[in-house]
Amino acid sequence: MTADADRTAPALRRWRAIDTAAGGLALDVGLYAVSALFAAVTAATSTLLPHRAWGTLATTGYALAALAATAQLLTRRRRPGAPLAGLPARWAVTAFAWATTALLPVVAQSVQRAGGRTDRAQEEVIVVEHAGARLAEHGTPYLGHDAIAALPAGEQLLGYTPYQPGMALFGLPRAAADAWWTDARVWFALVTALVLAATVRTLRTTAGPTGPRPAAAVLRAAQAVTVLPICALTLATGGDDLPVLALCLLALALAAAGRPGRAGLAVGAAGALKLFALPVAVVLVCWAVTRRAGLRTALGALGLPVLALLPVLLVDRDALVENVLRFPLGHGLVTSPAQSPFPGHLIASALPAGRLVAAALLAAVAVVIAVRLLRRPPRTAAATALICGYGLLAAILLMPSTRFGYLLYPIALLVLAPALALAERRPEVVTGPPIPATGRHDPAGRRRPEA
Repeated sequence: MTADADRTAPALRRWRAIDTAAGGLALDVGLYAVSALFAAVTAATSTLLPHRAWGTLATTGYALAALAATAQLLTRRRRPGAPLAGLPARWAVTAFAWATTALLPVVAQSVQRAGGRTDRAQEEVIVVEHAGARLAEHGTPYLGHDAIAALPAGEQLLGYTPYQPGMALFGLPRAAADAWWTDARVWFALVTALVLAATVRTLRTTAGPTGPRPAAAVLRAAQAVTVLPICALTLATGGDDLPVLALCLLALALAAAGRPGRAGLAVGAAGALKLFALPVAVVLVCWAVTRRAGLRTALGALGLPVLALLPVLLVDRDALVENVLRFPLGHGLVTSPAQSPFPGHLIASALPAGRLVAAALLAAVAVVIAVRLLRRPPRTAAATALICGYGLLAAILLMPSTRFGYLLYPIALLVLAPALALAERRPEVVTGPPIPATGRHDPAGRRRPEA
C-alpha cells in the first residue's frame, strides 16, 4: 500500500482549495493585481527613496503581469486545454514578473548608484560592501568597539556588521572594482536565482511525472519567494535576506528528496551568512534524527557556520562579539533601526520593563517549540517547513527589534510546505496475503502441511 501523499494538515487543504481555483489562475490574477497596487502606493508614499524608485518600476511590471494572467484566465474559461492557460505559460508570466519587478530594479538602481546617486541603496548594501573591503584588507569583516566609537556619530551605525562572516563575500566584488555590476545586490540576485533554480529542479525531480498538482505547488512556492512584493522589494533595495532564504528553501527541498547530508550543507551555508537560518537548521536536524541521519545533517547545518566564524574569531574576537552579539541584543554604541510596530516592539516600548516582558514571551514560545520538537519531531520535510514558518513568524512578531521585511521568511516557508508535501518521497510498504508462522505455501497460496 502506498502512503497517501495527499494526507496533509487541514491548513494545507484549505490553502489548496484557494490555490487551485480556476487552475491557479484566479490567485495569480489576485497576486499580481494586489502587488501592483502595493507598488503604486510605495512609489507615491514611501519615505525611503530606494523604495520609491522600486515602486515606480515595479508598478508597471506587476500591472502587465496581472493583464497577462487575466488573459490566461479568460482563455481557460473559453478553452480549458489551451496552452496559453497551462502551467508553462504561468511559469513564463512569473519569470516576466520577477524580471521586471526585482531584477530590472536591481540593475537600474545599481547603475544609477554607480553614476553618483547616493539614494539608490539601503544601509545593508553599504554595510556588506564595507565588510567585504575589510575582509580583503584585514582578514575580518568586523570593526572593533573602539574603531566604531572613533567614527563620526552619523556613521557609527554603518560601522556595525550584524551578519555572519560569509555575508562579506558578497562585498568582495566592490572591493575589487567600483562599477554597477559590483553592487552587492547584483550578486545577491545572482546567487538567489541559481539557488532557486536548484530548488525548483530538486522538487520537480523528486515529484516525478505524477501529474500537475506537484508542479503547480512548486510554481506557487517560486512566486512566494520571487514576485511577492515583500521579496521583490527586499531584493531590489537591500537584498541580503534573499540568498539566506533561498538556501533554506533548497535545504528543505533536499530533505524532501531524501538527501539529509546535502540539506545540512545548504542550511549550513545559509547560517554562515546570517543567524536567521539557525532555527531552520535546528528543526532540520530534528527531522534528520527521525531518519537516523542527525549527525550527518548536523555536520553541515551547524558545522559550516562554526567554520565560518573560526578565522575571524582568531583575527579579532572582540570585534566579532561586538557586531554579532552585542549590537543585535541592543548593547551596541547605537540602536538598531529595526523598529517595525509588531507586538514585541509595542510591548517593549509601551510597558514598564517592556523589554523583559517581550523577552519572556519570546522565551516561552521557544520553550513550547523545543518541547514540541522533543516530543514529536517532524518526520516530513513539509512538517519541518511548517514548524519553521510558524516559529519564525512568532519570533518576528515578538522580538523587540525587528523589520517588516523579515516576514518574507515565514511566508515563503509556509507556502513551500504544500509543494514539499506533494513532492516528498515516502517509503512504499508492500502488503500481500498473510504468511502464517508455521507451515508452507505452494505458488497458488494454498497451505501445505508440514513434512
